Amino acid sequence: MRYPNEAQYCFLDGADLVPLQDTRIGSTLVGRYLIEEVIGEGGMATVYRAKHKLVERPCAIKIMNPMLATDDVVRERFRREAKNASKLAHPNIIEIFDQGDTDDGTAYIAMELLTGHPLAELIAKAPKGMAMERALPIMVQIARGIARAHDFDVIHRDLKPENIFVVVQKDGTDLAKLLDFGIAKSRSDSRLTGAGELFGTPQYMAPERIERGETGPSVDLYALGVIFWEMLTGKLPFDAPDVATFFVKHLHEKPQSTLKVNPKVPKTLDALVLALLAKDPKARPVDAHRVHQDLRAIGEEQGIAVPPEDDEGPSSERTLQVLPSSRDDPWSRRIKAVEQMLTRVHGGRTPQEVVRQLGEVKEIVKRIDAIYEICLGEQKRLGSLDAKAREGRTRFGYAVDALGVDASRARDEVRVARAMASLVGEDVKQVQARYAAAHREVLLWEGRSAFQEPYADLAGAYRGAAATMDAWINTRDEERKALEGVENHQRTLSDLEFQIRELRAALAAHEQSSEGELQATEGAILQYNREAEKLEDDALTVIRRLCEPLGKRPELKQELASLLKDLEGEAAA
Repeated sequence: MRYPNEAQYCFLDGADLVPLQDTRIGSTLVGRYLIEEVIGEGGMATVYRAKHKLVERPCAIKIMNPMLATDDVVRERFRREAKNASKLAHPNIIEIFDQGDTDDGTAYIAMELLTGHPLAELIAKAPKGMAMERALPIMVQIARGIARAHDFDVIHRDLKPENIFVVVQKDGTDLAKLLDFGIAKSRSDSRLTGAGELFGTPQYMAPERIERGETGPSVDLYALGVIFWEMLTGKLPFDAPDVATFFVKHLHEKPQSTLKVNPKVPKTLDALVLALLAKDPKARPVDAHRVHQDLRAIGEEQGIAVPPEDDEGPSSERTLQVLPSSRDDPWSRRIKAVEQMLTRVHGGRTPQEVVRQLGEVKEIVKRIDAIYEICLGEQKRLGSLDAKAREGRTRFGYAVDALGVDASRARDEVRVARAMASLVGEDVKQVQARYAAAHREVLLWEGRSAFQEPYADLAGAYRGAAATMDAWINTRDEERKALEGVENHQRTLSDLEFQIRELRAALAAHEQSSEGELQATEGAILQYNREAEKLEDDALTVIRRLCEPLGKRPELKQELASLLKDLEGEAAA
């Protein structure tokens, strides 16, 4: 049982109270998250295992280090991590349930509780490279998660094995989860990164990020290349003693083929990894959807099964579990134990004041029960609202995903069409140069003829110029058609991107509406809980007044020991 800070001993048996090591353990955060234990600590935050009290759901609570609470940049990263990850709603991205500030003003994030290991640990256990049968399905899932993030205009900017968590599911398969969107950037939001600032991990940083500070999707694709290279070989593609040397190598050094380190890597996969590590962003795959499709094709080629695409949204509990309609009420047992103790002490002659106080406790408990019934209805409403919000988030997510696949195909088509137009353009330039030479030949022989004497060479020059002009006309027509093809494909891509933007806006409106309804309902539940907690404190105060005199009577200590123990146990429950 958690006692008030000022309490020094147990009011039942007088035992000294033991201070808790972490004062948050056993406490309730913002009236709804019961903190159970520490599961991770770092310089920026502590992560706790917790349980949502309003609804039965385990979760993880990330609480910022109070020493950093006044750092606006750190607080913004916390806010951004919750905002960016929560809207993505994908099985391969950690799900964010809630975010806000604790009662003491410290930022927190509530997220799904994961059991497993960071990808970095799996790589460390495979110094010669992970087995292809395990590595490829994980790669596919990472690409899916990044594709979803990019579809919603979120660039992670700090992809690395430490920020990818691998959960082993009940059927033995791996579920990859992207974590830590704290420095993720939405291209419509530049509040966190100022001019000249460079966030990220040097070993995974793209050349254009180092050189020009660019933060487009290509920087995540480059990081994927580094991660995949590391998964396949057990080491980084570039080795350096310091940050500056890493930057130089990313900018100028060509990565080695993974086949030279691990001959078991399929050639097609090696080619994809090297394409992701291209210095020029335009030489990399057009987007993460393209990477995902290529990885799936490699899986089919190698006979390696990859996880099917999940159309049900995040893998954590789909809906909130509302509290049961009936409950195991500890107060009725506590009252019964107190009544037995009083009967043992007073027999049938319990003083009227004691009877009155016991009646007061019973009335308080009735009021607690009435509040519980009201709360139950609000909790059911909360579960329904949460399910509706999650369903909508998932629906929008997969609609964007479908458009994202089409947009990826359109980007490939635009790239191919531009390449063809460029080739035809070169042909046009060459034919144009040939015509200029033919025209000079015509002028030469016209000068000699001076319209006074016919020359066969002049006739040949005329025919050559005409043929070259015909070729110029034909290639110019081909160029116009090629450019028209580029415009058509670009128009298709622009239309798809417009539809994706509209869906993003619709999701934002859905999130705002859902958040308002959820906050209103949670606020009502919290208010009822505060009333119930106040009543429980009142009931406990009365019981303390009844029990303290009994616990101090040595002649009754042995007789009441079992009841005291039962009551203490019930209080702890």
